[in-house]
Amino acid sequence: MLCAIFCRMRDREWPMISVIVPVRNEGRFIGRTLEQILGQDYPPDRMEILVGVADSTDRTAEIVQGIAAREPRVRYFRNPHGLSAGARNLGVRLAAGEIILFIDGHVYIDNDRLLRNAVLLMEEKSVSILSRPQFLDPPDNTFFQRAVSLARKSRLGHGLDSTIYSKRDAYVDPTSAGACYRRGVFERVGLFDISFDACEDVEFNYRCARAGYRAFTSMRVAVYYYPRESLAGLFRQMIRYGIGRARLARKHPSTLSLSTFIPSVILLGPPLLGVLALFSPLAANALAVGLGLYVALIVSFSLAIAARNGIGFLRLLPSIYLCIHLGLGLGFVRGVVGPTRPAGG
Repeated sequence: MLCAIFCRMRDREWPMISVIVPVRNEGRFIGRTLEQILGQDYPPDRMEILVGVADSTDRTAEIVQGIAAREPRVRYFRNPHGLSAGARNLGVRLAAGEIILFIDGHVYIDNDRLLRNAVLLMEEKSVSILSRPQFLDPPDNTFFQRAVSLARKSRLGHGLDSTIYSKRDAYVDPTSAGACYRRGVFERVGLFDISFDACEDVEFNYRCARAGYRAFTSMRVAVYYYPRESLAGLFRQMIRYGIGRARLARKHPSTLSLSTFIPSVILLGPPLLGVLALFSPLAANALAVGLGLYVALIVSFSLAIAARNGIGFLRLLPSIYLCIHLGLGLGFVRGVVGPTRPAGG
């Protein structure tokens, strides 16, 4: 089927694609990311790369401006909002493409036909949105990053209803992983909510689903994100994600699910039961049972992953799981009780 569509595409112009790249402090990665996009097997006159740069403390702006000076397909623009949602909205307004694709500045792209595949899949599957697998497995991961990737891909380390780590080709709800859109989607649904510091893509994709759009996911449009390199960095990332989940739930209560609440229960349950245990043996028993079950769950998942991928991961996985759950829980609580707009939003 794809071959037949490819042959038809040779007889007419490929559609214009705008790749929007929101960045801040991505000096380590942005140069390579842009080179991988520029190296795509796609007609050069039918693609543009719009890089929205927020105020950074590294050389991100200088690197992007240098590439844009020698490569006409790359356009630099400043993102005064600071947050990704602001760069996404400015990029959509500036974009000339019929198809708009979002790529972060710290990814690895192993497929030089990603743009072609996006066009062909939209044609073949008759969809206006593509959901993209986004695994955490670039080839130069450290051992710690490999452990983070293994944890995040497991059922214990990510949302139960997410398709972001799916390897199957299938029609899906766009909410968790939509990343490529026909322009008409924005004309119908609107733009990204700039009050979100994280989950702005999920919130937008949720509105797309509510508008009746379905998406298709395929490894043919996958990219690979770099995991955080330390527990502290992972913890900060999870707090941001937790705040984003809370803001999403405040704006769209129907997005609440069991997996949304579990990290907050893990965070708040033990201290609450600990206080109650001072007055009630029942609470003390509940605390002991709950902690025992949680530890057993983490250990069992860690053992299973280590058995398949290397026993060395066993020393990292329990602390990574704890970091993920406590970070998401803390972020969610902060998002529930805190302001609706992030600082600088």
